Amino acid sequence: MSGEAFVVVGAGGHAKVVISAIEAAGGRIASILDDHPARWGMTVLGHPVTGPVARHAIPADAAVILALGSNRDRANLSRRLRVRYGTVIHPSAVVHPTVSIGEGTVIFAGVVIQADTRVGPHTIVNTSASIDHDGQIGSFTHVAPGAHLAGSVTIGEGTLLGVGCSIIPGITVGEWAVVGAGAVVIEPVPGGATAVGCPARLLKRD
Repeated sequence: MSGEAFVVVGAGGHAKVVISAIEAAGGRIASILDDHPARWGMTVLGHPVTGPVARHAIPADAAVILALGSNRDRANLSRRLRVRYGTVIHPSAVVHPTVSIGEGTVIFAGVVIQADTRVGPHTIVNTSASIDHDGQIGSFTHVAPGAHLAGSVTIGEGTLLGVGCSIIPGITVGEWAVVGAGAVVIEPVPGGATAVGCPARLLKRD
């Protein structure tokens, strides 16, 4: 991706890490777009926020990354904004050649992803997270910093895996679930549920 131009959508804190990864990998920032008028004209790591998110504001030769921390926001915007999405892998990440990575996904510094893992579109695999062999990571997921997934773990679409959580081999976490920071998951987590603690337990639902 050396020299490739990127449009970064979003100007919050997550955008800083995305921009850092793009530049570390040799890409360049064409522009930053954000729908919040208060952010127009500000800079993020020296790059100006030029205006709202609109297709006409995206150069034809640029790839787009949705630098939005919210899984739901990334899902909604990706379905509305029909553009060419890029993929970013920080040069310090270790990604086996058999790994499949979807469009719009960013793999951050220090990540390790082992053989025959599939990472879906618009997913965040954050700083120093690890995913072992044969993992299945759904679209719009966020694997937070320091999260560790053992082999053959399946994560459903839109799920948030909290900072420093661990998941033992073969476990499935359903769509749009939340695993809390530091949780140790030893049993399946249903879709839409929240699991916290060591070992992880499901929070009661109303």
